[in-house]
Amino acid sequence: MGIVTFPVEEPMHLAPNTSARPRASAAQAALSNLVPALMGIGLLALIGFAPYPAVHDAFHDVRHTAGFPCH
Repeated sequence: MGIVTFPVEEPMHLAPNTSARPRASAAQAALSNLVPALMGIGLLALIGFAPYPAVHDAFHDVRHTAGFPCH
């Protein structure tokens, strides 16, 4: 009797990527950058102009860093 060998498979993280994903168009790439930027600006504006003391206290230093006067 000889030695029995089994084929060795590559681990999943080393296997080549066989999925074919289409590349994003320039418009899709721009949109994927623009939406989070607008969300961040909107969040800063909401926090910066929030009249509630709890929001003011929680984000006090951020407000001053972003240039929002609060006193």
